[in-house]
Amino acid sequence: MRKLLGLVLLMVILTTSTAITTSNPNTMHTIEGTWELQNFHMYDGEKIIDTVAIQNGYRQVKMYYNGKVMWSRTDPNDTIGRFGFGSYRITDTELIETIEFGDYGMMRALDTLRNFTFELNLQDDSYSQITLDSDGGRTFSENYKRID
Repeated sequence: MRKLLGLVLLMVILTTSTAITTSNPNTMHTIEGTWELQNFHMYDGEKIIDTVAIQNGYRQVKMYYNGKVMWSRTDPNDTIGRFGFGSYRITDTELIETIEFGDYGMMRALDTLRNFTFELNLQDDSYSQITLDSDGGRTFSENYKRID
């Protein structure tokens, strides 16, 4: 009985010390999910100088999952609609999208540009993809809210 009690006490001590010394790894926010555009920010190269609301009836949604991205947009002033599909990856500071195909307008644009690199500001329930000019200055951002 004494040996059993000693064994149980030893197990409790080992379990407690392991729990105390084991730290949780740092986790990075994930962009996986469904996001809806909320507004745009205009920059002076560094700081936000204006916030532009989306027009009534305009809606843009992006979905990220398992390394793939798909986005669609509807605009009350554009009867065609827009969409694109491709792959993505993120780092702690960048969102890199490679668009593979899309609507007619997107396919015409893809003749000249398929890879899009943005500065990424990612939080749990929001993110901004910030477009940079050739000198690395911020020009504008699309700002999204997580909807799923």
